[in-house]
Amino acid sequence: MNRLRVTTGPVLALTAIWLITRALMLWLLVHGGARLLGSGSVTREVWRLYFHWYGVLAHGSFPVHDTLWQYPPGAGAVLLAPGLLPGLTYFEAFVVLTLAVDALTVAALLRAGTRPGRSLLGAAVWTGGLPLLLHLPLARYDVQVTALAVLSLLAAARSPRAGGVFAALGGLVKVWPALVLLGTPRGRPTRTAWAWAAGAGLACLALLAACFTHPLSFLREQGGRGVQIESLGGTALNLARHAGWPGRARYRYGAMEMTGPHVHAVATASLALTALSFGLLVLWRVRARRWTEATPFDAALSAVLLFTVTSRVISPQYMIWLIGLAAVCLTSRHTSQRPVAVLVLAASALSTVVFPMYYREVIDGTWAGCLLMLSRNGLLTAAAVLSFVRLWRAARPPAGKSVPTTQPPPGSDRLPERALSLS
Repeated sequence: MNRLRVTTGPVLALTAIWLITRALMLWLLVHGGARLLGSGSVTREVWRLYFHWYGVLAHGSFPVHDTLWQYPPGAGAVLLAPGLLPGLTYFEAFVVLTLAVDALTVAALLRAGTRPGRSLLGAAVWTGGLPLLLHLPLARYDVQVTALAVLSLLAAARSPRAGGVFAALGGLVKVWPALVLLGTPRGRPTRTAWAWAAGAGLACLALLAACFTHPLSFLREQGGRGVQIESLGGTALNLARHAGWPGRARYRYGAMEMTGPHVHAVATASLALTALSFGLLVLWRVRARRWTEATPFDAALSAVLLFTVTSRVISPQYMIWLIGLAAVCLTSRHTSQRPVAVLVLAASALSTVVFPMYYREVIDGTWAGCLLMLSRNGLLTAAAVLSFVRLWRAARPPAGKSVPTTQPPPGSDRLPERALSLS
């Protein structure tokens, strides 16, 4: 009874904060035409681009020869979903569904945080962290993608099958959620999660291919992407403009990209760094000797951070992914990623200053724009390095001690595999 009273208060407080902050985000969405809020540029992607793709998908085909369509076929299901809500415009239905998924995510984090030995700090990070991006999360489908990754991590602790299925669904929508399976404990949990992910992914892909034509049309557009101005490479090139580099920013592939001499070399370097990051993660997986209940969560955040900072594209909505994964880490008292979560939140706040508030400064490559991007990307880089270092150290046994190479999370040997369990 005492424990119930202890947890009920914080849960009610977080619920109230969620309601207040989401109401504020809706108010910002309605007033998104203000100059400081981007003059409508934040919401334009839904009512113009998403709605256009909805019309194409509704006729049974994925967009073809559309340079802006760069998403796996699962994204089509997310973009079609607003059509299931009658009586609302596409934009209104999209926002309603995004809020519903947001509520589902915080409910899952609350449920995980109220379990014995867990923490409500994760739910607090998601509840308070998402509004740092103002109304942007309500006008992108990254909340839905992040929810699948969060559910995958929380479910895998009790049911590797469910964790694998959620990861596969997320991967079909935006690829990166497949990374959350990196830290599954060795042995049977890994085999089960990865097998179910592969099976669910292939089954859903086959279903989408049967219902729609050109399901893999996105592949031909991915290779043409250049260096976005918000990436690490884009920041370096923007700084180079002050040293005489003749390039400039231009709208291509749905984003502002740098064009000019040496851009291809910067893009190649980014891909090489991504490959190096993948190699480091594989090396960690091979050499890790100590697993706790937090290891899968920490590994997921570290992997997505490394792939984010080495990407040619670091859009502001990528911060939604990192906030969600940081929130999952903080549901466990054993996580090694607490200081990383602080850096992620700080970078999220700076991302809002960059876009939509002072995006013109970044596009023009002014000193103010360059310093903003240097600060945001510096925080992200520091978070990625710190995250991997702490993940590596946490996976090593204490000095003078040895542990089994496979150490399942505490209590996993007596927990039933319930496919619909969230944590």
